[in-house]
Amino acid sequence: MKPFHSSLFPVMFAALAAMPVQAAEYPQRPVRLVVPYSAGGSTDTVARVTSARLSERLGQQVVVDNRTGAGTIIGTEIVKNATPDGHVLLMATPPLAVNPSLYAKVPYVLERDFVAVTNIAASSNLLVVHPSMPANSVKELVALLKASPGKYNYGSSGVGGAGHLAMALFTSMAEVEALHVPYKGGAPAVADLVAGRLNMMMANLTTAQPHIRAGKLRGLGVGKAKRTPLFPEMPTIAEAGVKGYEANNWNGLVAPAGTPRAVIQRLNKEIVATLQEPAIADRLTKAGLEPVGDSPAEFAQYLKAEAAKWGKLVKAAGIKAE
Repeated sequence: MKPFHSSLFPVMFAALAAMPVQAAEYPQRPVRLVVPYSAGGSTDTVARVTSARLSERLGQQVVVDNRTGAGTIIGTEIVKNATPDGHVLLMATPPLAVNPSLYAKVPYVLERDFVAVTNIAASSNLLVVHPSMPANSVKELVALLKASPGKYNYGSSGVGGAGHLAMALFTSMAEVEALHVPYKGGAPAVADLVAGRLNMMMANLTTAQPHIRAGKLRGLGVGKAKRTPLFPEMPTIAEAGVKGYEANNWNGLVAPAGTPRAVIQRLNKEIVATLQEPAIADRLTKAGLEPVGDSPAEFAQYLKAEAAKWGKLVKAAGIKAE
């Protein structure tokens, strides 16, 4: 019998480490959830509300890691380059699907480098105006903009951001013109709108909600296909005059390509179960977010549709990230 050489141990351990992680074995250590935004926004809210309960379900801590910069590309690239074993995940948002159209070059290909887990939560954009604007409905705003092309302006979190694209879609479909004023973030844009230095914007429901209730902003329409329960009296933009309009914000989970199917299924199962818990669903709803929890296949198809939809708009409008 040949002696067992200790020199074989490194080879054996390397082989074991390379073996696919099965659902029953996952996770084997804390899970890192990369959020490509700073703390405090709606995406960070989704991550923190769900991660605590998900930690309990997985039996390992889910650690939220905020990695901002380059229009979410920095955080996205971190996850793309991570070992595909389910221990490094990305809280994905619309830029994941839109950035390949906005930038001349991005360090990833959506369908090649990532695998969908689930769409966790969606939130509405609201078309809001400063109270001084002589428009109390979407139809009145459209008429006002048509009567004075380019006279009125709108703010956004930056060129190619969700608010910019949602407003660009609105002006395109309504066949009106307005001046885009980009900011370095949504907060300063909202602050200037409240102060009256801007006329209007497409704001996230989570951000706009308190200002509308305080009378500092006037909400005209909901960007989603359905009305929001937080403002049931507010019509959708589509039913208020711009037929077919829909622009959603979403927060989903993706993993690096090559992550074992069993791990993806385990993650999907636990997240969907988390979202179905009344306490979690209630916290998200009160923050202006709608729990989703679809299948990996459904979310993958949604990502593909989002990339096609916004890519078409970006090309037609000639929008380029700065």
